[in-house]
Amino acid sequence: MFHKLFVTSNDFALTVVRLVLGVTFFMHGAQKMLGWFGGYGFHATMGTFTHYLGIPAPLAFLAICAEFFGGLGLLVGLLSRIAALGIMVNMLVAIATVHHVNGFFMNWTGQQKGEGFEFHLLAIALAIVVLIKGSGAVSIDRAIAGE
Repeated sequence: MFHKLFVTSNDFALTVVRLVLGVTFFMHGAQKMLGWFGGYGFHATMGTFTHYLGIPAPLAFLAICAEFFGGLGLLVGLLSRIAALGIMVNMLVAIATVHHVNGFFMNWTGQQKGEGFEFHLLAIALAIVVLIKGSGAVSIDRAIAGE
């Protein structure tokens, strides 16, 4: 069973998908967890999720961890399928609870009340690729699988 979790091909395209998803979510997670890159940090993000958005604290905590630790795991290619699953669920919940009311498009011009869900769909698609195919070349998962 554990072998199926780590097994992946020596496909560089998968590595690119994993790294792009990993960089994106590590940076978003670092905003929420550490306050880096203009973010508000853990305490303020938890407050926003629980009080403003009405998300229960344990789920808000899991969402922050999925982005931060999931992004980190994807960057190094460790437990990438689990990281991708966490990010995929996170994005599905974000669409269902917040972004669906704003339509498809991001708020590029500042004329909408909030952001649409196009970014989330792209993230979900990349996460599905990693979930199905694995980490690709140059990953800790591949080294663990012994390939």
